[in-house]
Amino acid sequence: MLRLRDITPRGLYARSLLIILAPVLIILCLMTWYYYANHIAEVNRKLGQGIARDAALIRDACRNPAYGPGDMARIQYLLETEFTCSLPPGAVPDSALRQSFSYNDTLKSELAGRLGDDIVVGLIPNDTKLHIRFPVAGKTAEIVMDRKRALVINSHFFIVWVIFFSLLMVALAIGFLNQQVRSILRLSEAARAFGRGRDLDGFRPSGATEVRDAARAIIDMKNRLTAFAEQRTAMLAGVSHDLRTPLTRLKLTLALMPETEDMKAAESDLDDMAMMLDEYLAFARGEEGDEPGSFDLGAMVHDIVSGFGPHVPVSGPQSLSVRGRPLALKRAINNLVSNALKYASHARVTLVNGPHWAEVIVDDDGPGIPPERYEEAFRPFSRLDEARSQNVSGSGLGLTLARDTARMHGGDVRLAPSPLGGLRAILRLPH
Repeated sequence: MLRLRDITPRGLYARSLLIILAPVLIILCLMTWYYYANHIAEVNRKLGQGIARDAALIRDACRNPAYGPGDMARIQYLLETEFTCSLPPGAVPDSALRQSFSYNDTLKSELAGRLGDDIVVGLIPNDTKLHIRFPVAGKTAEIVMDRKRALVINSHFFIVWVIFFSLLMVALAIGFLNQQVRSILRLSEAARAFGRGRDLDGFRPSGATEVRDAARAIIDMKNRLTAFAEQRTAMLAGVSHDLRTPLTRLKLTLALMPETEDMKAAESDLDDMAMMLDEYLAFARGEEGDEPGSFDLGAMVHDIVSGFGPHVPVSGPQSLSVRGRPLALKRAINNLVSNALKYASHARVTLVNGPHWAEVIVDDDGPGIPPERYEEAFRPFSRLDEARSQNVSGSGLGLTLARDTARMHGGDVRLAPSPLGGLRAILRLPH
């Protein structure tokens, strides 16, 4: 089923331009059609009727033997028309007359009603005179007049003026439309920048009242989200810092107690808690003072992977420029690589430089995750025991923080089956 949106432009500017141009073109076409089909046709018909009356008078004069040259001259003066009751020998033949011209049928129809069907109406090429010939008393009479008397020859001026003023109005509308669409595009660019964790220099509400209201709402939303993130980070840092003191006391207490299997299990739990607190503190510290800017993602990935040893190969471009928070992205990529090595014996990192996106792909040969549980893997503290070993330590925040960081930059983290047989994690960032 054909829908209107399938054949109309997608962009706001193109649609707005279509809203302006479509009515103008429709009105222009209707006006042109009405002007020529009704008004001009009626005017030419009236002119044809006037010419037919004059031609009938001239025919009657040519038939009347009582009319002499003086009478004929007086008729020519009154009708302002040249005519002769007998076509001269050197006259242009009928075949040389151009008998096809605008509204010729209308004129011939009016003349036929007065003079009969045996008439010839035509124009001499490159001349402005109209020739009308008809039989009178065995001879051929000819009327010669300026074609302005038979046709409205300047009717196209009306269309030219209509087109001129229509184009002028369209130009003014496009100029006004540019101002309105520019503010909307600027708002879209600002919202995209806010979504990637950075500010748009020089942005301020502009344009129509509704666009200004939307811009203020987006700025207010951005400020509230920034305040919420700062409060969350401060709370996480405070809680993590406060918990380290009792955790340290517990470790000292357990160290002074006799060593048993239960004591070993308790120490292992405390070690896991300490590792979780370290991750919380690292996350909190990573948010503080990490200003967005341009950096080399390729160099960062090579530096991160080199810390895991030479057994993790890296392929792709050596240099890949992106814009974002370097510390947060470094922590996210480190989480993806360390996750792969926790659950697999081999891992591989690939850099992809796309036209609009940069990707960091981490493959491993571990047990993987069923596709229907990919989204569950991103939940905080999620441990997919069927796919991953319970004996592996971790807080269950690696993928969660990686996706949170990617989305903060306008990208995302996706999971997919790996060609190595395990799991593939794809970190995508906009250029």
